[in-house]
Amino acid sequence: MESSSTRRQATRAKLYEAAVTLIAEKGFSATTVDEIAERAGVAKGTVYYNFASKAELFEELLRHGVGLLTASLKEAAERTAAEGGSKVDALDRMIRAGLVFIDTYPAFTQLYVAELWRTNRAWQSTLMVVRQQAVAVVEDVLREGVEGGELSPEIDIPLTAAALVGMVLVAALDWQAFQPERTIDDVHSALSRLLQGRVGGTRA
Repeated sequence: MESSSTRRQATRAKLYEAAVTLIAEKGFSATTVDEIAERAGVAKGTVYYNFASKAELFEELLRHGVGLLTASLKEAAERTAAEGGSKVDALDRMIRAGLVFIDTYPAFTQLYVAELWRTNRAWQSTLMVVRQQAVAVVEDVLREGVEGGELSPEIDIPLTAAALVGMVLVAALDWQAFQPERTIDDVHSALSRLLQGRVGGTRA
């Protein structure tokens, strides 16, 4: 028998999906709670039972989506380590994981990237926290690579991690918007070559 917790999680997932699609299409201000409820196939009261407001729903949506991305990046790094792969292998697999995530959740990714550039939102501090969680996973792999002598000690770890995450986000959005005929393998191959050329240097 389905538990109340499982039912609530399923309901929240429906609301996240409805909200992210509508907000990506229309913008946050133009999207109403009624529309979110209708798109999710639930009563308006169900929205307010799960979230105090539309803003809280959106803030939790950001936490949920970036949490999924962070978990995907972490799993890629851990799987590479378990297989005895290098730190560059781990970064390459993380690039692939990021592309798969973006391909799976394109509306969320568009929304997330757009919101990163807004500074007047109530959820800005939350957005910065969840962004750092994702970037920190990449920072950890870079730091381990530098400490182990696999990567150049000249690497600026925080900036390089942010650049890698940003590269994947922007390249994937460009792929989907302007080069949809390309496969995920094409995009991964191009980004992999950039990674190997710029990050994959070893100590002299």
